[in-house]
Amino acid sequence: MKKNKRPSKTAMNSRLISRPIRRCFAVFMLPTFAAFCIGFIWPFFQGMYLSFCKFTLPQDAVFVGFENYTKALSDLGFRHAFVYTAGFSIISILAINVFSFIIAYLLTQNIAGSNIFRTVFFMPNLIGGIVLGYIWSMIFDGILKRYGTYLLAETKYGFWGLVILMCWQQIGYMMIVYIAGLQSIGEDMLEAAKIDGATKLQTLVKVIIPNVMSSITICVFLTLTNSFKLFDQNLALTEGMPVAVQADGSMINTTEMLALNIFKTFYASANSRGVAQAKAVMFFILVAVLAMAQLKFTREKEVQS
Repeated sequence: MKKNKRPSKTAMNSRLISRPIRRCFAVFMLPTFAAFCIGFIWPFFQGMYLSFCKFTLPQDAVFVGFENYTKALSDLGFRHAFVYTAGFSIISILAINVFSFIIAYLLTQNIAGSNIFRTVFFMPNLIGGIVLGYIWSMIFDGILKRYGTYLLAETKYGFWGLVILMCWQQIGYMMIVYIAGLQSIGEDMLEAAKIDGATKLQTLVKVIIPNVMSSITICVFLTLTNSFKLFDQNLALTEGMPVAVQADGSMINTTEMLALNIFKTFYASANSRGVAQAKAVMFFILVAVLAMAQLKFTREKEVQS
């Protein structure tokens, strides 16, 4: 007769530890859940309600229906900010992901000093957006001064200045994500492609890129949301300037993005806070829909292991 093996001390300790945790699960979760409700859930639904109200303070809110949304959609500056943000996002998403993937690919080819290069490329991500905006504004003005102009003289300078700043800050972070994806590819797959006579370009397109689609999904999601939500860099670098006068006499800030437009609308006057809240709700819906659509599209391309 075989004797039943006694459970190991590790298994017994694990059960002894897990039992009180399971029993007191609600107690452990309650502080975090309460903080989440107070800090996110309640402000979110209150903001949704206030977008249908005219208010100075939340306690003084008066329901006005869709009036705030009508005013927001008829705001020429808001519509221009949407188009400007969309154009900026498309270019920055492409540039950041292409350059970060190329750098990550090069740094996984066993070149000398690759760890130093990774650190150097990642460092700009540690600097705050406000600081970066002021630093780069001085850099751009110093360069453009040689040509008799300055950053805020024309809209195109501010646009490309924001693109360069965003790329410089974000490429290093996305590079780390791509490096993790590239390092997860098995050597046997690369060896098999080499034995089959595939060139480096064919290996890159047919083997490497399909196997790093999960990293591409993450990086595109982050660059998409970060580009649309860009605020502090926009505020520090251009503050929406220069101003353009329209045919009807109205003025718009030509380099103003959506987040900055909402910010300025909220603090423009006490009567405009409901309009700013309506813009914020539409902004949230826009970013959420685009992000979910992007996640669905890129996840379908991922290689299933």
